Amino acid sequence: MAKGFIFDLDGVITDTAEYHFRAWKRLADEEGIQFSREDNEALRGVSREESFRRFLRGQRQLDDSTAKAWMDRKNSYYQDLIATTTPDDLLPGVREFLESARHQGIKLGLGSASKNARMVLDGLQVEELFDVLGDGYAVMNTKPAVDLFVWVAGGFGLPVTDCVVFEDAEAGVDAALKAGMKCVGIGPKERVGHGHLVCNGLHELTVAQVLAL
Repeated sequence: MAKGFIFDLDGVITDTAEYHFRAWKRLADEEGIQFSREDNEALRGVSREESFRRFLRGQRQLDDSTAKAWMDRKNSYYQDLIATTTPDDLLPGVREFLESARHQGIKLGLGSASKNARMVLDGLQVEELFDVLGDGYAVMNTKPAVDLFVWVAGGFGLPVTDCVVFEDAEAGVDAALKAGMKCVGIGPKERVGHGHLVCNGLHELTVAQVLAL
């Protein structure tokens, strides 16, 4: 039976996709880069550096210092937006699911590529529910590499086979499966259908359903 649950942040705990899009779009407009909502979907679940590479899509060649300045500018726009985050921004059923899992003795961890994850959790007022916080600073290789999820499992003191991952991104589901973990895919089947269980959100799940995996 699973003893640890590991959650992605964006799209699972809260939805900051719109904030990411607005920040990327502002940068794109300032620099003459073509960028749409469809382009933004391709950035889901990957690291800041990989997101930036996909954002450029070969439209511009930048040296390292300029690339970093652009990423920092986008991040400042994003931080200004997420500074307004409150508990009302939790997705439906999240707090109830987390509290139920904790009550049943399950360890809870965050496994997010975001380097702003702690800031978001603080605004949502759920940081105290997590035993281990794995974010964009925790490991070198981010999803679809297994490193982040393995790092969180290590923080639990559990083998990977005792952990279940909750993910809304294809790269995250891939990482969980490669790590040997069970995975709940949250979102459309065409994106996360290769998970062991697929749903639209934590509000559709009970802890017992997940433990049955």
